[in-house]
Amino acid sequence: MDIVSVQGLLAMLQIIVIDILLAGDNAIVIGMAARNLPAHLQKKAIFWGTAGAIILRLVMAFLFVEALNTIPALRLVGGILLLWIGYKLVADDDSEHNIEAKDSLRAAIMTIVIADGIMGIDNVIGVVGAAGGHMTMVAIGMLITVPIIVYGSTLFVKVIERFPIILYVGGGILGWVGAGMSVEDTLIAHTVEPYALYIKIAAVILVVGASLVAKQLKNRRQFCKPDGTKPKMLHASPLCVWESALSQQK
Repeated sequence: MDIVSVQGLLAMLQIIVIDILLAGDNAIVIGMAARNLPAHLQKKAIFWGTAGAIILRLVMAFLFVEALNTIPALRLVGGILLLWIGYKLVADDDSEHNIEAKDSLRAAIMTIVIADGIMGIDNVIGVVGAAGGHMTMVAIGMLITVPIIVYGSTLFVKVIERFPIILYVGGGILGWVGAGMSVEDTLIAHTVEPYALYIKIAAVILVVGASLVAKQLKNRRQFCKPDGTKPKMLHASPLCVWESALSQQK
């Protein structure tokens, strides 16, 4: 895939969007790990922690690309995993972070690198899938997005809060990329190739639709009362009545 071609530019755009949307938690972790340091050391911790995180992600991406080319059915499994990641991106928007703040520069840098490496696994799978396994595109995408994420995390959080539809677009992109990654697996490619476009569209609908249903169910449960009384806002929705009946049987 040529980077300067239309296909290459679209893939690069997908990499940047996926990396930014999936890395919001990582940026928060970086800030939490360095918050107890003096101001002049915070910048050093963030800089070197970010540099270490980029290197670790590139190593992880290289290993994943090599595995994709050698292990049968890994593209299929990775694609299905991307569908799950896309669903979680949209459905779970209330994640908690319990990262201990460090008092020394070295400890803060190590915390940033390790935490980002663990939390960045989904990013690596996403960008490798979007890049079609081309390490050059993966490296360029990470070098562009990681510094932007770290130093612009506050801005991105505000933009997503202002325009939540961005998360649904991101989930749809992950569904498209995941389906594309799965149908290219040599185990099933010869069978599903004629239906690849329909499978990608179905994956987008599945990820976004399942996320919408999960959020609606979650919102309804917040208004269901355990004693079986009628919630004012839902006017005895079937879900609340069903849950109340189950609790009374117990």
